Amino acid sequence: MFEEVKKMLVDEMSIDASEITENAEFVKDLGFNSLEIADLVVMCEEKYGVDIDEDRAHTIITVGDFADYLAELCAEK
Repeated sequence: MFEEVKKMLVDEMSIDASEITENAEFVKDLGFNSLEIADLVVMCEEKYGVDIDEDRAHTIITVGDFADYLAELCAEK
């Protein structure tokens, strides 16, 4: 799932692929603001047909954490 999230960040959010690691923090390392995080959440909900819990989304710091959470949601459907 990490590679899929990475591809989405590169293709849809114009993030340099070399900056995206599992430990990269959305805000600190990738420079995301709250609107960009919300956009990513909506894109993933639409692409994977899942509902990302807003409260849980606010606790996700790294790309790896997000990929793991997304994989959990996809496994539950």
